Amino acid sequence: MQAADYENLTPEQAIAYQQELRRQIDIRPLDKPVKIIGGADISFNKYSEVVYAGIVLLKYPEMTIIGHATAISKTKFPYISGLLAFREVPALLEAWEKLPVKPDIMVLDGQGIAHERRTGIATHFGLLTNVPSIGSAKSRLYGRYQEPGNEAFNESPMYDKGELIGIALRTKKKCNPIYISPGHHINMEQSVEIIKNCIRGYRIPEPTRQAHLLVNKIRIADGENFNPQPTLF
Repeated sequence: MQAADYENLTPEQAIAYQQELRRQIDIRPLDKPVKIIGGADISFNKYSEVVYAGIVLLKYPEMTIIGHATAISKTKFPYISGLLAFREVPALLEAWEKLPVKPDIMVLDGQGIAHERRTGIATHFGLLTNVPSIGSAKSRLYGRYQEPGNEAFNESPMYDKGELIGIALRTKKKCNPIYISPGHHINMEQSVEIIKNCIRGYRIPEPTRQAHLLVNKIRIADGENFNPQPTLF
C-alpha cells in the first residue's frame, strides 16, 4: 500500500493495515554508529485537511543542526486516536524525500511500539523508510507505569499485559516525563540512551524540539492562525 492511498481508507481498513505492519516490526540492537540524527514533527488543526511536516537533521551527539526539509500536505483521513499516523506519515514522507542526506536514525514526536497495536508513528515511519526510529512522545497513549522519581533521568518501565513497551523518562526535575519507545531496527535500551544524549536543558529531546519549532514556523508563514505551546519544553 502507498501512503498516498491512506486518505481513502476506512478506520477499519487502517487498523487491518496496522496489523500487517506489526508483523514486520524488528526490535533489535542498532548495529551501526549514529553520526546524523533526524527529528520529525507534525502540526495540524484536527478539523482541517492541511498537515505541516518538518524534519531537522543534526550532528550526533553534538546536536548541531546541519539541514532540514518541510512539506505542506492535505489529507481527508479523520483525526482518530491510535490512527494518527495515517494523517501524518504521508506529509512526513514528502519531507523525507527532500532531505539533502538521510539520517542514521530518526526520532519522531509520538509513539513507537507503545501503542495498542505496536504501530505508533515512529514504528510506522521506520517500517516504510527502513530507517531505525525512536518514538519520543509528550503524553502516554498506551501502557501502565509507575511515576518515575523526581530527578533528571529517573525512569520507569511501561507495560502492557506484562510486555515492556516503553520507558517513562523524567528529563527535568519537577517536569512531566516523556515516553520513549523503540520504533524499528533499535532496542529499548539504546532508544532511551540516545534520547538522554539528546536532552539539552529542555523537557523534550533536541531533534523533536527543533522539528517542532520548524513546523510552527512554516505554519505561521502559511498564514494559519494558531497558538504554539512553548510550555511543552
